[in-house]
Amino acid sequence: MMRVSSVVLSLVLTAALAVVGVSPGQALAQAEESVEPFKVGTFTVGAVGAVGNDPFVGLVVRDDSLIVDLAAANRAMQSHWRHSDMEMPGDMIGLIEQYEYGLKHRIYEIVNWLVAEDLLGGGAAYVHPVESVDIQAPIQYPSKIMNAAVNFYTHACEGCTPEQLAERTRQRQENRGVPYLFLKPARGAVIGDGDDIIMPFGRDEIEYEVEMAIVFGRTGKYISATRAYDHVFGYMVAMDVSDRGGRPPGGFGSGSDWFVGKGRDSFAPHGPWIVPKEFYGDPMERLHQITVIDGVTVQEAQAGDMIHNIPELIEYASSLITVFPGDVLQSGTSGGTGAGRVQRATGSGYLVDGENISASIEGIGTISHRVVAEREIPSDLSGAQLPPTATYRDR
Repeated sequence: MMRVSSVVLSLVLTAALAVVGVSPGQALAQAEESVEPFKVGTFTVGAVGAVGNDPFVGLVVRDDSLIVDLAAANRAMQSHWRHSDMEMPGDMIGLIEQYEYGLKHRIYEIVNWLVAEDLLGGGAAYVHPVESVDIQAPIQYPSKIMNAAVNFYTHACEGCTPEQLAERTRQRQENRGVPYLFLKPARGAVIGDGDDIIMPFGRDEIEYEVEMAIVFGRTGKYISATRAYDHVFGYMVAMDVSDRGGRPPGGFGSGSDWFVGKGRDSFAPHGPWIVPKEFYGDPMERLHQITVIDGVTVQEAQAGDMIHNIPELIEYASSLITVFPGDVLQSGTSGGTGAGRVQRATGSGYLVDGENISASIEGIGTISHRVVAEREIPSDLSGAQLPPTATYRDR
């Protein structure tokens, strides 16, 4: 009896859907493709920290001109009977974790619905002009940020003549070795588009490095270079800000210090959003990254300058440590950094208080920041803090 009832119910549902011109497949299936490309990011509307103004995950559409509150758009869409209920994640790591497990096709469905209903043309409360939102760091916060050191031939030979660069490149190509990676902290170091880069008190050898950030989408260990892109969610713009002042004389390990050099607050700008890999293509064919300081282009490079390509970096990193969804791997920077003494209006190679710096990657976007020097430190410190570089360097 129950079997007959199920058949009858199925026939009734099919007939009802046919009356309104919808097939059962249309009512139940998620979209396999998105009619428009999109990016994903984290945003607020109004002052950060204001009551009821929590960050939200948004879709970036229409040539980066519109931001769609993903959860709000999903609620609006599923209020129509044709669309099944599905919860949206509350943050970017949740989105990344679920993306390849059904969420991707739901987001495609939302985009297709927005376009079909002409809801991107204005009027929907969950669609915001990009100028009206505050752009936050996309991932708050990665469990780890892995960075490739000296991974571009031009960065390995800063200040070289063309002849010297050609010879050094030839030598390195013959003996590339394995990549060199280091870790940055996340919360505190990660900042979003428009946030200030802070020059720590008394530290005046602060350097910029534009880098592509690879965002992992799947957990993995010992990921072969041939399978590397299977574990990638997407790409964003990053900067590796560095303090080249080093340690003072005395004590253990005077000189270079990677914790001093890489781990400071605001030293990991990320953003402005993430491009899912299906909308970007192969970064080893497309990558084009640029840094501009107060209108002067100081870095420009393409993927062909890389010593170790992105799949090789992924294989190496995952041979050392398990990668998880939302983890970030930065692929290194090119020549033209402060250490190379690219001269600007300030006459400095390093960053200077008040300068404006932007880093761009074609097809992803641009992050822009003002450089602000820390003016003072608490008066009750014992002296165990890192001293200003001027106290132990000849000037």
